[in-house]
Amino acid sequence: MGRRGGTVEQPRPAPARRRLAGPELLALGLLLAGLLCLVTGLVSPHDAGATLRRIGPLLVFLFAVLILAELAARAELFDVLATRLARLAGGSYPALFALTVCLATVTTGVLNLDTTAVLLTPVMIAMAVRIDAPPLPLAMTTVWLANTASLSLPVANLTNLLAAGRLDLAVTRFAARMALPQLAAVLATAASLWLFYWRRGARGRDRYAPPDRHAPADRVLFRVAAATCAGFVLGIVAGVPIEVVAVAGAVVLVVAYAVRDRAALRWSLVPWPLLASVTGLFLIVDTVVRYGLSNLLHAAIGADPGAAGVWRAAGAGAVLANVINNLPAYLAGEAVIPAGHTDQLLGLLVGTNVGPLVLPWASLATLLWVERCRAAGVTVRWPRFIATGAVTAALALAAATAALAWL
Repeated sequence: MGRRGGTVEQPRPAPARRRLAGPELLALGLLLAGLLCLVTGLVSPHDAGATLRRIGPLLVFLFAVLILAELAARAELFDVLATRLARLAGGSYPALFALTVCLATVTTGVLNLDTTAVLLTPVMIAMAVRIDAPPLPLAMTTVWLANTASLSLPVANLTNLLAAGRLDLAVTRFAARMALPQLAAVLATAASLWLFYWRRGARGRDRYAPPDRHAPADRVLFRVAAATCAGFVLGIVAGVPIEVVAVAGAVVLVVAYAVRDRAALRWSLVPWPLLASVTGLFLIVDTVVRYGLSNLLHAAIGADPGAAGVWRAAGAGAVLANVINNLPAYLAGEAVIPAGHTDQLLGLLVGTNVGPLVLPWASLATLLWVERCRAAGVTVRWPRFIATGAVTAALALAAATAALAWL
């Protein structure tokens, strides 16, 4: 050891290593399991390559949209929007509930469920802070309606685009066919939200004090974030691929922060746990499909084109979506439904869209929601999430399937 000024220079302690959190460990586990399926030959390199090419745009979208959302939140965009929404409800919890349900439903139907999970969830959480209310009821509104309100238009969910393409349905015909099932699913979801979360979340109060207007600290970053998110929404409405608009938005905000607040650009912005989870999950599903899932689904769904076949397809789709994720569940189910069985295929669509409310990996929107809640410091109690999600999924699935079978 050296001396300086007559004192012994003490060695600097090594920086503490950050331990991986539970979601990060789960992500690594899923990725390693998927890679193990590949290296052991359980899934062929050809099939794995096809899967990675299929989900490549999805991974790009995830990477970019989460960076966009994180930087927009730092620019206080969501704080401003939350304040305006809370003021619009006039201090009434029932009015705020109706307003948030309508907003989440419209956002999901007109844009898509992933946009609701990424952009609307931070607004709801920020609003809870502004009105001194528990954040979970507002957050649950976005995650449940991101899934159950995604039946209305093809753009609302990738599964819808797949179904509309196979059935050769125009947007107007698709919307007309799914209008009543969509209404039934939203009403059932809203009833569950009020019963399980909002009724008690108001802390026994019918009213709250509307917050004062919020002024962002950096108005330049705020304006850039607002314009970028508006461009993101307009790009989706215009039909631009979601990965393209997400990357463009992320690049704009990264450049803006490089100029105005370089310290905000940290490696922690990279959402590697979600990217690892999705990659591993799809490789695992490829393996499961190869070793008997198709036969199991054929037996579960059957080939009845009538009401019984619709109910069986919806139930099988909902269960499988919660087990392996709704997108691969739809693809696996679609493969065993005979051509021409329109109602049965739409029943499968109802199951894979409305049903995945139970487990966090059941839909990509839920995974994105979990990431947004984690970033905002919102604690999700998983036993309650699973229990209330199971009840809500059953109610919404039954209502939507009954509406579809009745038409």
